[in-house]
Amino acid sequence: MEKKIIIVTAPSGAGKTTIVKKLLAEMPQLAFSISAATREARANEVHGRDYYFMTTDEFHRKIDENAFAEYEMVYAGKYYGTLKSELERIWSNEQVPMVDIDVKGALSIKEKYHQEALTIFIQPPSIDALRERLSERGTETQASLDERLAKARYELSFSHEFDKIVVNDILERAYEEVKNLVKDFLNIK
Repeated sequence: MEKKIIIVTAPSGAGKTTIVKKLLAEMPQLAFSISAATREARANEVHGRDYYFMTTDEFHRKIDENAFAEYEMVYAGKYYGTLKSELERIWSNEQVPMVDIDVKGALSIKEKYHQEALTIFIQPPSIDALRERLSERGTETQASLDERLAKARYELSFSHEFDKIVVNDILERAYEEVKNLVKDFLNIK
């Protein structure tokens, strides 16, 4: 079996996670690639399901062991990465990893896996729409909102480097577009 990877990325609040969850629910060929992270788990998150939560020391040990397909310090002192063992776990189940990561991580994986990887950038209709979505979550302070919006502007500048760009103005339409891209890439009718 060909070792393919689907990578979906977007600025925080663009709808990436919602789209990824719907794809995973509808397409048994796909399996969620659980990222490693050094941040604290949120109330509803479970180690080994949502993330592999690690201390910074553990994460650095994994870096030294060359255990990551990619990793990045996404926010100050907060590392995220894709473990090679996680990709292998999914491939050994004869599934395709669905990787939901930040822009730089996505480009790193694309660089390593080239034609085996499909990169999809979910783009918000505008920065104002993104601000509204993030504000509605009720999880952001003004400082964290400003940080996420600044990061979003930066990430949007890389959108042209992805295989496909999908604008998420209407969620159902964006989802169908992503689903069709994935089906084409995997040669699923």
